[in-house]
Amino acid sequence: MSTLTVGTISEKVTDAGVAVDGVTLKDGGATLTSDLTIGDASASDKKILFDGNAVDYHIGLDDSADSLIIGKGSALGTTTSMAFNADGIITKPLQPAFLVRPAQQNNVATDQVITFGTEVFDQNGDFSSNTFTAPVTGKYYLTVSLRADNIDNGASYSRVFMITSNRDYYSIFDVDGSSTDPNNWMFIVTVLADMDANDTVSIQWSQSGGSDQADIMADSYFSGFLVC
Repeated sequence: MSTLTVGTISEKVTDAGVAVDGVTLKDGGATLTSDLTIGDASASDKKILFDGNAVDYHIGLDDSADSLIIGKGSALGTTTSMAFNADGIITKPLQPAFLVRPAQQNNVATDQVITFGTEVFDQNGDFSSNTFTAPVTGKYYLTVSLRADNIDNGASYSRVFMITSNRDYYSIFDVDGSSTDPNNWMFIVTVLADMDANDTVSIQWSQSGGSDQADIMADSYFSGFLVC
């Protein structure tokens, strides 16, 4: 096999360019007509860098983790958006996802926003002040499971609202059909919601009539993630 060493080419040779072992070099770019191998099987990271005006991106091999990485920045692993491991498992470390839990809240009033003070996890940091804020436009899977104790059967009904910027979703319990105050009841709302960037979602308690005596219990939870 012969080797071609090129120092400087100051002008193109022909309109068709110069072809060397399946690579055509010409004005405007290069055309590959055979396999391209990056690396030589040695234990070292390798990457392709896309050098943008404002933002750089990279695709590369994290050799120590045996993972293919896609991310932002010029350095491999700087801000990883997607990683493929040796078993074909794909992770998205920045994909919006959260799970929060409340402390017990007694005697909640109608139209009261539920306080979620414990973040089990908040990937990408989009949950704050009892509210999830969508960082990008998309479809979000949202679910809340709210346990309410000591509901007043003097109320016509009790509801738990999932309030989003676009529309509301709720679970309702016809309380006045109970002969006594229900000891506990689980309100569950699950939806694939359309949200625009900066839209918000929070959870609210509501009841019609009766006394404000329902207690929201700490084994409740609120969670969600970006689907597409």
